[in-house]
Amino acid sequence: MSTSPKDGLEALLTPEESVLVLIDHQPYQFANLHSHEPMMVTNNVVGLAKAAKGYGVPTILTTVVEERGGLLIQPLQDVFPDQKPINRTLINTWEDEVVVDAVKATGRRKLIIAGLWTEICVAMPALQAAGEGFHVYAVTDASGGVSAEAHDMAVRRMTQAGVVPITWLAVMSEWQRDWARTDRVTPEDQMAVLEHTGATGIATVWEQQLLNTPVAETATA
Repeated sequence: MSTSPKDGLEALLTPEESVLVLIDHQPYQFANLHSHEPMMVTNNVVGLAKAAKGYGVPTILTTVVEERGGLLIQPLQDVFPDQKPINRTLINTWEDEVVVDAVKATGRRKLIIAGLWTEICVAMPALQAAGEGFHVYAVTDASGGVSAEAHDMAVRRMTQAGVVPITWLAVMSEWQRDWARTDRVTPEDQMAVLEHTGATGIATVWEQQLLNTPVAETATA
């Protein structure tokens, strides 16, 4: 059973302790996604992936029967162009030894999961991994279900089992912790992530544009 701290500083995520598993962000799964707007989930999971890459968090990509369900969506694959997703037949990712071995090989115990669909492909591995002592975090806005009810019931069920629901921007903020921090992520990586944060990202890009715009010299008589 997971003994993840529920409060205090240790309850917050760090890049050094985290491992990210992204499950089944494929066309077939998106086709029956009704709990969230599909483009929002795409935006959020790509933002999460870019954050993980920038902070050096090991990220495992996995698909299910991709020859029928389609390849991993291209914007997500583009974040890790050289990584081939682990293609499974098992519905429950945590029953796939290749995926589990890849997670265990990182030596990290804070397991962050996002996927499609929440009620199946997120809940099943989250529940099992939590039962095996992992501290599991389910990224709810980078996941989605076949209905709002299905997604909501899955989150409730996971929470009852000790899984921590969290959003992708909260994950990134816990990894960053201090905006003066430069040891883990470059300004370029930060900007790549901020592009996925809506109005905040637009305002930040605009601010950078203003800071980088040369000021015309005033003509003197």
